Amino acid sequence: MITKTRLTAPAAPVPEETRYEEELARGLVAADEEAFAAIYRRWGSLVHTMATRLLGDTYEAEDVTQQVFLGAWHGRAGFRPERGPLGAWLVGITRRKIVDALVARTRRLTLIDSAGRDADTSGPDEAAPDRVLDRVLLVDALARLPRHQREVLCMAFYEDLTQAQIAERTGMPLGTVKSHARRGLHRLRLVIEQPPPPGTDL
Repeated sequence: MITKTRLTAPAAPVPEETRYEEELARGLVAADEEAFAAIYRRWGSLVHTMATRLLGDTYEAEDVTQQVFLGAWHGRAGFRPERGPLGAWLVGITRRKIVDALVARTRRLTLIDSAGRDADTSGPDEAAPDRVLDRVLLVDALARLPRHQREVLCMAFYEDLTQAQIAERTGMPLGTVKSHARRGLHRLRLVIEQPPPPGTDL
């Protein structure tokens, strides 16, 4: 009697790149710092490129990149391999952080605009005329500053944050925050102390 044996095709081998990514994912979940460093080397440039393209600012892109990998490290317990590969998970975090950065940028611009409107609409019962004038001058002077100096000083003036708190919120090194504050205050002083153009009544 002749029996027919059913031939089954051998399982396709898992690509080496996929195996490596799975190994990195296991290392991340296990809080392996060496694996995390390898993850950064592998996907750091991709994250930074995405952030630069969508934000249009290299400095902000660096901040977002740092936030993405800090978020990945602190949120590693939430990674689920069955939902998708590690790279896709990191891209998802990147998109969320970029949106956060855009929202924060909008809030900063709105803060300056609203401060200007408040200065223009404050009545005599709310503030003395000289205080209103000072506020208008301050808002106008702030608007002339480079972006990072303006952001640091706005957080200090309007949110009453210390330089250490500003560094924590923005992700900037404390020394950079101090530098932006020092240079920004110097520029503010020059702008505010600048005499008005001839023929201007003040």
